[in-house]
Amino acid sequence: MFAKFIAPSIEPEKLPKTLSLESTLKELAVFDVQVESSCLAKDVARLFQAHPLLPGVILTASGAFLGMISRRRFMERMSRPYGVDIFAGRPIQALYQIAQTDILILPGVALIVMAAQRAVQRQPEQLYEPIVVQLEGQVHRLLDVHQVLVALSQIHQQATWYISELYYNLSVTQSELEAANSQLTAANLELYRLAHSDGLTQVANRRCFNEYLEKEWQRLGEETAEISLILCDIDFFKKYNDTYGHQAGDACLQQVAKTIVEAVKLSAGEVLGEALVARWGGEEFAVILPQTSSEIAVAIAEQIRVRVKKLEIENIKSPKSACVTLSLGVASTVPQLEISKKDLIEAADRSLYEAKDGGRDRVILGNIKLELADEPKNLVRNVDGI
Repeated sequence: MFAKFIAPSIEPEKLPKTLSLESTLKELAVFDVQVESSCLAKDVARLFQAHPLLPGVILTASGAFLGMISRRRFMERMSRPYGVDIFAGRPIQALYQIAQTDILILPGVALIVMAAQRAVQRQPEQLYEPIVVQLEGQVHRLLDVHQVLVALSQIHQQATWYISELYYNLSVTQSELEAANSQLTAANLELYRLAHSDGLTQVANRRCFNEYLEKEWQRLGEETAEISLILCDIDFFKKYNDTYGHQAGDACLQQVAKTIVEAVKLSAGEVLGEALVARWGGEEFAVILPQTSSEIAVAIAEQIRVRVKKLEIENIKSPKSACVTLSLGVASTVPQLEISKKDLIEAADRSLYEAKDGGRDRVILGNIKLELADEPKNLVRNVDGI
């Protein structure tokens, strides 16, 4: 008789600490137990009795693989009436030929997950039959199907942890991405604000004024709606700066800008579009009033003038009121082919000049068509030095 039983380096009931979806049958504890087909059945019975965990034996014929008989099938045959009398003294091959059934043979590189799937797909009476693992060539080992199922359970647990961790990391990453995106958006908004606002007064700058006027001019031209523009200039501001200093001049500009914004906001119900207050340059400010008639624009300009005067910012160089005042020019039109944005600006600028020339601290409404027809476009302005 040739019978070899070598206990595996890892006890059959024990599994490697870590298994994954890529783990193969070679990583599991297998039995190296082979008996020659000429071995007597009673000797195989002693082998099973000596090793209670042995799920079966591999049969060989002159060292070559012949088949496998499980403990369950062996005991079933031997426990039948006269089973011991019939088979005990006969070669195991005789019993094997009667109890022979399909054998599941898998390569050692087969995935445990795949092996478990193949094992449970067998006929019900074969579910608990051991699996023959072919490691290489004619090297065969025996694997208890119970170990495969336990290993599958561990893999499933590991996979569940992995997926949970993946989802957690994904949610963290998503949160980080959202936070980074939020920061980036905030940074972009801040950059946009810085690029489109006046650093001193915090109202829109000239660049923003030009972009907004272009956009509203096109939109209102398509809708055939009116647009109004107010240009405001602080009276005698150069003399104010020379008298009180540039720091006081900056503070004055900030107060005036804030007051203009407040006055425009209070008139928001009368302006159908979104108004824009911008620093036009130096001591000048501009107000774009989309979908606003000339009458309403003049009323808003008057509100701005009155509110700024009520600030009572001292200016001893103002011969008329001894305080800071504004001169304002207003122009309105419906954008059309024969009228340009430049025409609107020049009309408001002419009106502002008239307000200055007429004594300051007042609002003048200009008419684009009449002014463009009666006067040249290249206007030399009387600046605030007088």
